[in-house]
Amino acid sequence: MQMEKEMRYQLYFENALKASRTLSRLDQLVVNEVLIDLATNVKRFADEILFANDLDLKRMSVDDPKYDRLKLTRERLGDIAQEILNVAGLESPLAEIIEARTLPNGLQLSKIRVPLGVIGVIYEARPNVTLDVFSLCFKTGNVAILKGGSDAEFSNQALIKIIHQVLLKHGIDIHAAVLLPSEREATAALLNATGFVDVLIPRGSQALINYVRQHSNVPVIETGAGIVHAYFDLSGDREKGKAIIFNAKTRRVSVCNALDCLLIHSERLTDLYVLIEELATKSVHVFADPEAFAAVKGNYPEHLLHHSSPEDFGTEFLDYKMAIKTVDNLEEALDHIAVYSSKHSEAIIAEDENQLLKFLNVVDAAAVYANASTAFTDGGQFGLGAEIGISTQKLHARGPMGLKELTSYKWVVRGNGQIR
Repeated sequence: MQMEKEMRYQLYFENALKASRTLSRLDQLVVNEVLIDLATNVKRFADEILFANDLDLKRMSVDDPKYDRLKLTRERLGDIAQEILNVAGLESPLAEIIEARTLPNGLQLSKIRVPLGVIGVIYEARPNVTLDVFSLCFKTGNVAILKGGSDAEFSNQALIKIIHQVLLKHGIDIHAAVLLPSEREATAALLNATGFVDVLIPRGSQALINYVRQHSNVPVIETGAGIVHAYFDLSGDREKGKAIIFNAKTRRVSVCNALDCLLIHSERLTDLYVLIEELATKSVHVFADPEAFAAVKGNYPEHLLHHSSPEDFGTEFLDYKMAIKTVDNLEEALDHIAVYSSKHSEAIIAEDENQLLKFLNVVDAAAVYANASTAFTDGGQFGLGAEIGISTQKLHARGPMGLKELTSYKWVVRGNGQIR
């Protein structure tokens, strides 16, 4: 039985590698037609997708932080379809000449953008990733090997069926998109698919990302968990801060760019209740340090206000929960962020330009914000069409990964008989 499984995975990877040799040669008009058809079919077969998604949802508790990520609605499918259309409307980066020059010996050098090849993505209960990853990979001539979690098994199967139908309609190898079984053995096989898979991208919890990084024999691009801070400075505008904090925390709590910890200058504690009062309308539980707790006690609902513990700082809540830490100055805020940040998204709310510049220059994160919500750390919002993930590392790609981040380059050298 084990040998049969290993042979089956070997076949998946061989077929994916074979498909990758043809994708980069597809005319971009055909690529765009495929993506437009896919967007249309996502909406056309919405009932089938939602039926499959409901089967997944019935197996998960509504109190599970992953429930919201797993859930698809007609509106969300419409948004996903629009993102696919956005990708289709973007210019392909393939064959872009990054730089060119002629050497003294007459050799003509060109640095040209090319696909990475075969991209494996391991993800948890987020069926939208199936479509996002395929559309971005297909647009850039990459094969997508998808390893979704068992929580989204029925949803992913419904989506890959639609992808394959569209590929077949256009006469394209269906192995341009491969969905591996949800079983654990598939993860192990993908982590060891050297020679077939060019890069692995894990999307999910910190535990998943750590596991992939520690066990993969294939190069990994980390799309880290988001432990997100916002610092309200002595010079911060209260109304701006109130709106930014509310949006960053509650727009969608299950995403990696949601706010986890508010840092507030000690001389602005009198404004703290105003800054967080609207959070109570969404039943956000606040875990406050002693100074912050005292500042809002009696004003914020008692059942939602808690004393913080050390574990509350450095936690990605993915829930209607937020920590509050009091600091005496920007330096303390920077020190706290340096210790607890996952290097995803960090924000400052301030009117003092010197404070803004210092924060933006010093904070080590993929995205740093001045007077704006961290909810914007998103490939679509950044004008990338969609994203394959948000990289928190510094090699190859950082931040939302769009089309260009799914390419590498090669040197093309033209000569006329030169020898060395």
